[in-house]
Amino acid sequence: MTTAVTITERAARRIGQILKTEGDGAMLRISVEGGGCSGFQYKFDVEHAQAEDDLVIARESAVVLVDPASVPFLAGSEVDFVDDLIGASFRVVNPNATASCGCGTSFSI
Repeated sequence: MTTAVTITERAARRIGQILKTEGDGAMLRISVEGGGCSGFQYKFDVEHAQAEDDLVIARESAVVLVDPASVPFLAGSEVDFVDDLIGASFRVVNPNATASCGCGTSFSI
């Protein structure tokens, strides 16, 4: 099983814009936690500290962290940024998810 998490160009550009406003050393943390209508949900936080065992994904001016507990849930996933009629958001295309909610923020395995 691959642990790779891909950040699209659109997502990297938007993450870079967000991190620029958060000061030097800001990084985006993506994690998976229990909850949501499908069992697990994605969480996005801005952090200034990286743990020694974090998976670090860097693309352009975006730095994304994934904690070791979340890596198996996100393995092989692609993080994209979409801006459509219902709003702008990060979207995770997760090949491990067997079902997801309508809004795409929670999933089950």
